[in-house]
Amino acid sequence: MKKFLIVPFIFLLALGISSCDDYLDPEPRDRYSELIAWTSEENANLYLNSFYKNLNDYRLNGNRIFNGRLTDAIADIVKYGSGSAGEGNANIYAFEPTRITPDQNSLGIWGDAYNTIRRINEFLEGLEEHADFEEDVIVELQAQARFVRGYIYHLLIARHGSVILLDKTTSNRDNPRSTEEECWDFVERDFDFAADNLPDEWPAGNEGRITRGAVLAMKSRSMLYAERWDAAAEAAEAVMELADEGYYGLADSYEDAFLSRLQGNNEAILEIYFQRPDLTYNWDYDHAPGGDNPGYGGKATPTQNLIEAYETSAGDEVDWSPWHNGPTNQTPPYDQLEPRFHASILYNGAEWKGRTIGSYVGGSDGYFDFGAKPYPNGETTTGYFMRKYMDESITDLSSDRSERTIIEIRYAEVLLNYAEATYQLNRESEANAAIRQVRDRVGLPYSDLSGDELFERIRTERKIELAFEGHRYWDLRRWRLAHEKMNGLRAKGMKIIPDGADFLYEVVDADGQDRMFLERLYNFPIPSAEIVNNSAITQISPW
Repeated sequence: MKKFLIVPFIFLLALGISSCDDYLDPEPRDRYSELIAWTSEENANLYLNSFYKNLNDYRLNGNRIFNGRLTDAIADIVKYGSGSAGEGNANIYAFEPTRITPDQNSLGIWGDAYNTIRRINEFLEGLEEHADFEEDVIVELQAQARFVRGYIYHLLIARHGSVILLDKTTSNRDNPRSTEEECWDFVERDFDFAADNLPDEWPAGNEGRITRGAVLAMKSRSMLYAERWDAAAEAAEAVMELADEGYYGLADSYEDAFLSRLQGNNEAILEIYFQRPDLTYNWDYDHAPGGDNPGYGGKATPTQNLIEAYETSAGDEVDWSPWHNGPTNQTPPYDQLEPRFHASILYNGAEWKGRTIGSYVGGSDGYFDFGAKPYPNGETTTGYFMRKYMDESITDLSSDRSERTIIEIRYAEVLLNYAEATYQLNRESEANAAIRQVRDRVGLPYSDLSGDELFERIRTERKIELAFEGHRYWDLRRWRLAHEKMNGLRAKGMKIIPDGADFLYEVVDADGQDRMFLERLYNFPIPSAEIVNNSAITQISPW
């Protein structure tokens, strides 16, 4: 966040400044550091702001989630071009999930998450014991901290099912796990407290702070994982009521849905701001087509599996059999596909930064068969590149990293959360109405569905609408469909070869081996170090 990712470091610096007298003062420095936080509301806010950084670290594509790699790539919609350890870890996890153990799991966050939870609990206890502020100030500070704590616990429970609940600091190492129901109760209480005590809108100058709408939107997501359909639907309904009051709504176009609220986009609900030169990230640098960033980029690219999920702009399915049975000179019907495809995908022949994408063998952006070289170096193994989230104004990727606002939750997701929750509650007319809103924005027709067909439509809309936003792997996992959809799966690509003045197109295997999902991965193991240090818990079955 532009404002709130800077100030924590100023606060920490202030704690490190001492006078000559301090050098001889026997008073413990940790006690001094704690107490200075409560000498003013400004200091307390600076302390609180350090937790806002966790919203960036723990967002679905955040640095602490799979080391910043896209979890969509261990599902079916993204392919990393490298198979080497490190950059190619997504492929390693997709092909060999046995690499996940209690001692090694890049998808886990256990140790770091509990360190953050401890710091939040220290903040809440210090606020209660030492802060002499007005009650409404204290409650707003508590609400923001409890939102972050609730979100981190949501991530832990989504991974492990049953975890250790800590609402206060403790020196006791032996803490039992609570039941999964108790864990979700804890998350719901934190979110409810935050929603009850945060404003619908903050005064100017507080852009990026958690609002009531952001809490409710996150609760609607979290309660789907908990399978608490009533709570998910109620939270989404509350956001929809805020939309009726003008706080939120779908952007006019799908492209505009990824602008920030500062740019007039009311679809954005929970945002993370960046600003060059110090607060940036590597989305463009990592995913740009090779013609933008010679020698770099193209790390993760969309799969043909995803492309074939898009309908035409008239709402018709595309028959891709000519390209599966290729090679053929017949050009794929990219120009006929719906608006979300064109806003999300760069394909051979697409216009980009005043030029034409050449994602063919030997083209300006390049293509190579997966495994032919260790790193993509800007080329694609699927015939496609990312467009979604890319900043077309960046001309020098070596110096200008991404600063585009990241939208962690937007109104379209809330509508899809509502559709899923109401479907599960047998309120199919409401589910259909929510889906219709999402499709109306991109001009796609829709006829009401029911039963399994309706649920399949909800899943497909999430795959397309939320592509590359970090949901796909976790959705398949929480639906308990990952072992069905991912075992034996192979990512596909479109290989394009020059043929005189034309091209030959063919759908090809971009993996070279089957992907796997082990059913025990529905609950990740607890790190071995925790088992050793905590006599009150045992390892999750069947680990």
